[in-house]
Amino acid sequence: MRAIGGVLRTARPRPDMTLQATFLGTSGAVPTTERNPSSVFVRREGDAFLFDAGEATQRQMMRYGTGFGVSDVFVTHAHGDHVFGLPGLVQTWDFNDRDDPLTIHVPRGVRREVADLVFAIGGDVGFPVRISEVSAGESVLDRPEYEIRAFDTAHRTTSVGYALVEHERKGRFDREKAEELGVPVGPKFSQLHEGNAVELADGTVVRPEQVVGDPRPGRKLVYTGDTRPHDAVVAAADDADLLIHDATFADDAVERAAETGHATAGEAAEIAARAGASALALTHISSRYAGDAREIREDAEAVDFDGSVFVAHDGLEYDVPYPDAD
Repeated sequence: MRAIGGVLRTARPRPDMTLQATFLGTSGAVPTTERNPSSVFVRREGDAFLFDAGEATQRQMMRYGTGFGVSDVFVTHAHGDHVFGLPGLVQTWDFNDRDDPLTIHVPRGVRREVADLVFAIGGDVGFPVRISEVSAGESVLDRPEYEIRAFDTAHRTTSVGYALVEHERKGRFDREKAEELGVPVGPKFSQLHEGNAVELADGTVVRPEQVVGDPRPGRKLVYTGDTRPHDAVVAAADDADLLIHDATFADDAVERAAETGHATAGEAAEIAARAGASALALTHISSRYAGDAREIREDAEAVDFDGSVFVAHDGLEYDVPYPDAD
């Protein structure tokens, strides 16, 4: 759904095979006039998710036209700049007669705190809300074509990150080869691509491996939330197509980053390099860099990292490509 003038309407259609991240909030704990607190909207084909929900997330969703059809919210930890948007968002959905269920995933041990926040003003809402505790290492959401896994992060409180990992895709179908083998254009093409052998009119059997290539890798999007550099993040982000990593400070504030449980831009780039990620989005930018995050970008670019790197800003949309894309 998209909010226009306070009314929720169906969002504009998205292309098939989309995996897109929209950065709704990219500030550190203190928002600025240009950066809202943490939240990332992720659309994967017809599914839509939120990763963290800082204050006024629902307004950012309206502002950037993401739509409101979110089924799951993935909370990395229970600090205010990552969860204060939940009560307003839930109430907005309720005011607009939502009836689809909502699941809010939170680190194990903070369910009660998040529930108290979501329903702080008391009373029930008109749609089912489930708050589910998750632990690092488990598959939080399992769908036929992908899963979302939780992994351990290193912050000043109980925290996790999340990785959206697509399963392998079918290999490419070689239509020219199929026609050379005498397969007629039509349903038998689909049968072969689905992995089934077909028999031709003359009795010849054509097997899938004759016309279908090797399975192709899916995409991986990894969101850390707030974290220090951590081996578990490297493992979770192995060959990630997009790593969204805490980069609260420039490298000259490395001691401050360690004291507060955050990473510097250079440390984030080093994690991306160790993981072999293809792209690194730097986020959770401290208000000390309000209006000018060049130092953050420059410190990350100084690291020997083969992938692309950018400082995320509110409203930025990033389409995650397939690893084998041209």
